[in-house]
Amino acid sequence: MSRYLFRNARLLDPLHPELIEGAQVLVEDGLIREVSDRDIHAGSAVLVDLRGKTLMPGLIDLHVHVMASQLNLAAQVHQPNVFVTLRALPILKGMLRRGFTTVRDAGGAGLPLKQSIEAGLAQGPRLFVSGRALSQTGGHGDMNAQSDFIGGLQCACCVRVGAIARVVDGVDALRRAVREEFQMGADQIKIMASGGVASPTDPVGAFGYSEDEIRAVTAEAHGRGTYVMAHAYTPAAIERAVRCGVRTIEHANLCDASAAATMAAHQAFAVPTLVTYEALASEGAQYGLPPESVRKIADVKDAGLRSLDILRKAGVKIGFGTDLLGESHRLQSDEFRIRAQVLSPHEVIASATSTAAEVLGMQGKLGRLQAGATADLLIVDGNPLSDLGCLAGQGERILVVMKAGRVEFGSLESM
Repeated sequence: MSRYLFRNARLLDPLHPELIEGAQVLVEDGLIREVSDRDIHAGSAVLVDLRGKTLMPGLIDLHVHVMASQLNLAAQVHQPNVFVTLRALPILKGMLRRGFTTVRDAGGAGLPLKQSIEAGLAQGPRLFVSGRALSQTGGHGDMNAQSDFIGGLQCACCVRVGAIARVVDGVDALRRAVREEFQMGADQIKIMASGGVASPTDPVGAFGYSEDEIRAVTAEAHGRGTYVMAHAYTPAAIERAVRCGVRTIEHANLCDASAAATMAAHQAFAVPTLVTYEALASEGAQYGLPPESVRKIADVKDAGLRSLDILRKAGVKIGFGTDLLGESHRLQSDEFRIRAQVLSPHEVIASATSTAAEVLGMQGKLGRLQAGATADLLIVDGNPLSDLGCLAGQGERILVVMKAGRVEFGSLESM
């Protein structure tokens, strides 16, 4: 593998509020070998003079659904498996082009897709997969329409790739389901701890699983050395999930000071996904979001920024997530703009780099440019710490995207 020595970089370290001028970074065999403010002697390395451009870690999105190629998730379940799979490929490629070298899939993607990217069969970010999310009957992952019978979307005899969740009830059944997801390659487990927007029959304020059920899931995950992420909106749903051992709370739009304090006390992370509600409100109906879901958007959209401020003031560590579906995947980087209304650019970038790496248990490997870390890096035209617009759009100002020492987009020769 090629060796690169980057010189004259303005280094963005998420642990520092200002760029570090005149940095040098040596990349070798997919890893960062050395970072210094002095000359590095690297023999045969390819010299890349960045001439003051920003060198920063690859971005991490902790809440994506790469298999969600349409907003109407219930309709997607019926799509042929090969259609759903092939439609995921441009979604993955777009994420990587926008600078997201790592993503955590919150339901839908499994081990084969992760292995396909690792083997070079598909181009995309590094994947941390949850398999299928777990939902109770009538919960956020149950896509059956309200009717006088239950059934039709779940098939026991075949796998529907378009189903990003599975319906499981009861402690024993959940323990088995968690074990099955781990056996099939899940890195972490996703559960539904409250109602949601995209599902047809559950009010946003409804509880998800019972406390006994949540504890069963977290016990199984802890026994495998990993953790549980939980979809939750309301303070009550957030607090009961955290008390039962959940490590990351997804969305948390209706979080109040009490729930935030509980999260901080239990060292739980928050992963807000503000851009998805803006997208659903502006174009959800246009792209097939069912009317019952459109009506629920207002319940959570406007509260998102307030919860972000509450979480920050409580000292809760905040990761970066987007949760976009279908055509809205192109809006992924708009999450930076929305968060900047409450957080500083430095805080926003840390949420998508160093803090996100901590959520994944990858401190020292991802999220920072330091010796021993994986060589995921971006060369950016501009200073994201003063202008988050550098990271906006489809990566127009991200000149080079490198993942594990391999240039995925752009050219080092043009530097």
